[in-house]
Amino acid sequence: MTADASRMMLAFEQQMRTINREVLNPVIETLSIADLEPLLRMVAHARALYLKELMEVAEKAQGELPDDQQIKALHQRRLRYDELVAAAKALEVAIQRGYLDVNT
Repeated sequence: MTADASRMMLAFEQQMRTINREVLNPVIETLSIADLEPLLRMVAHARALYLKELMEVAEKAQGELPDDQQIKALHQRRLRYDELVAAAKALEVAIQRGYLDVNT
């Protein structure tokens, strides 16, 4: 990477951090670990339901391919789980990058 490109990337990262903090910080109050517990439990419950559904599908299919209804139910559980994991990850990144105020 050239020196100009390196400077551009540094400026880009700084501006991204500044803008994200300006936009996100007023919207989300100062976070504490206690604030995160309900979110973490919600993701864990979604994971549990997804994996439970998988086990039920496997038990009913008995080594054969699951039917369309079973796949649909599993798919719905995965969508919920994936969406919650993605949202939790986005919050994690926002905390790591200093976009949000935290209170330990």
